[in-house]
Amino acid sequence: MHRCYLYLLSVLWINASTITALNPIVIKGQKFFDSVTKEQFFIKGVAYQPRGSSQTINDPLADAAGCARDAPMMKELGANVVRVYEVDPSKDHDACMKSFAEHGLYLVLDIATPTFSINRKSPAYDLTLYDAYRSTVSTFAKYPHLLAFIAGNEVTNDKTNTAASAYVKAVIRDMKTLLRHSGGRAIPVGYASNDDEFIRDSIKDYFVCGEDESSHADFFGVNLYEWCGGSSFEKSGYAARTQEFESYGKPVFLSEYGCNLVRPRTFGEVEAVYGPQMTQVWSGGVVYEWTQENNEYGLVKIANAQAQPLTDYHNLQKVLKAATPKGITMDEYQQQANTPACPAISENWKASTNLPPTPSSGACRCMKDNLGCVISDAVLQSSSNTTIGSQLDTMCGLVKCSDISGQGESGNYGAFSFCSPEDKLSWLYNLYVNQNKNDNANPATCDFNGNAQKVTAKRNDVDTCSSIKPDMDGIQHSSFSMAGTTFTTSSLLLLLTFAFHLFWV
Repeated sequence: MHRCYLYLLSVLWINASTITALNPIVIKGQKFFDSVTKEQFFIKGVAYQPRGSSQTINDPLADAAGCARDAPMMKELGANVVRVYEVDPSKDHDACMKSFAEHGLYLVLDIATPTFSINRKSPAYDLTLYDAYRSTVSTFAKYPHLLAFIAGNEVTNDKTNTAASAYVKAVIRDMKTLLRHSGGRAIPVGYASNDDEFIRDSIKDYFVCGEDESSHADFFGVNLYEWCGGSSFEKSGYAARTQEFESYGKPVFLSEYGCNLVRPRTFGEVEAVYGPQMTQVWSGGVVYEWTQENNEYGLVKIANAQAQPLTDYHNLQKVLKAATPKGITMDEYQQQANTPACPAISENWKASTNLPPTPSSGACRCMKDNLGCVISDAVLQSSSNTTIGSQLDTMCGLVKCSDISGQGESGNYGAFSFCSPEDKLSWLYNLYVNQNKNDNANPATCDFNGNAQKVTAKRNDVDTCSSIKPDMDGIQHSSFSMAGTTFTTSSLLLLLTFAFHLFWV
């Protein structure tokens, strides 16, 4: 009988080790740690967003054949992380994620895309963005080797658009709240910045400041390209950047690096990134990028569905495999709390510490149900949204728009600033009619040249709409199938423990 239990134990152990070979990564203070071994984790990453001849960005994690081709080469490169910039949450990613897990590769995933992202010139955070971000986070939270989410990449990139950071920080707050609400593991959510000399100090402090820790970035990435050719730790500015982050309370890593002004690249910075000059402060970095594209940063060239290593691949492999960063164990590490003061509003920094509200579809429905004049069916059925845009501009010149607009600099956000343009226009039509319906000289009617129509309001409680909570459902938890039965990681561990006791009793 003991032999039978031993067989059961071995089967369970083989399945567990095969599927959960990568332990979730956790954060303590300024560092990443393996949650099981408690060893410090250093990112040896590569940016992965193949675009091909069309140069259009698509979902590389839905290309099972591409992932199966590239994952072994990434492992041979010496990488342990891939950073992906865009995915389609509606597609199947299991095959790619399995390929990465089998080759020891964690995923750092950007949740914004060119279609769904904060516009730095005219920032807004609405239901469409919230739902898109929530969908991506919900889809990928189930993978134990999902290392982290990046809520924004260089959204604020100079002193002219710093107010956009208030909107990105709101996204961080909401995705962290969504993950916490789900009851799953605490997956880090952070930000990746460029290195602009006028805002570098303010932006790194802004994303980790304030009393509301739920809005703090869990880590901060820097896209740093100053080490070119035969540069040095001091000459490249890496020494100065390292000094600036010495007392930073969160993990910081190079979310992109690999200047290509001098080619082929020899990646001299790798020795510094994973050596004693930087490992006390930095947690590694992500080389840009895997495939050869028009910008000529590639490590490999894809042709006829085959990957050919380029000179940069071999040069990076030589130094990356030789890099053996010396860390500290999680138990030995003494965390030092350090929350900086939020940067003051200045000529170079204009992001308010008051953040936009979490978009709530229930609040927008409630608002619309309180209206007696709404956008017409003809406008809703039109294939062009130019009418809505021009009408919003026109109406904002006739009535106040504070209820449907927001300002990242002043920190003032209307109760319905996150609703759709259609609902916002309905709000303005209704507001104008109510304010001018008793004008004896020119009483307002619900028409607006056919763009509006009169309806019967379903509710009379608009003041309560803003209190309706946002949707926080949808997170999938980690699970896998074995012999036709689905197990969560915790249930498998219980089975292992049970079998172990049966064998030894």
